[in-house]
Amino acid sequence: MNTYLFLSQDTSGGGSILSFALPLLLMGGIFYFLVILPQKRQKQQIEEMISNLQMNDEIVTSGGVIGKIKEIKETSLIIQSAEKSLIEIGKSAVVGKKP
Repeated sequence: MNTYLFLSQDTSGGGSILSFALPLLLMGGIFYFLVILPQKRQKQQIEEMISNLQMNDEIVTSGGVIGKIKEIKETSLIIQSAEKSLIEIGKSAVVGKKP
């Protein structure tokens, strides 16, 4: 018996490109709505919060420093974290406002 003929059977009649691409498109859509879109919304909210910061607001930085805004510059903030300590941080380090 010739094993070559046995292994090389005709496997034509497979699905179309649409049947292959449809699951990939669905996974891409689910990934977009569950991962990318919420991240965009969160980033937009943080940027809006940073643009609305005012003097004497208490903020939290990404490093965990909590302080009160004493001066607002173009790209940075000067905060007071203890009674006499002033720290200059980048606006991008702000992750939240303390209520």
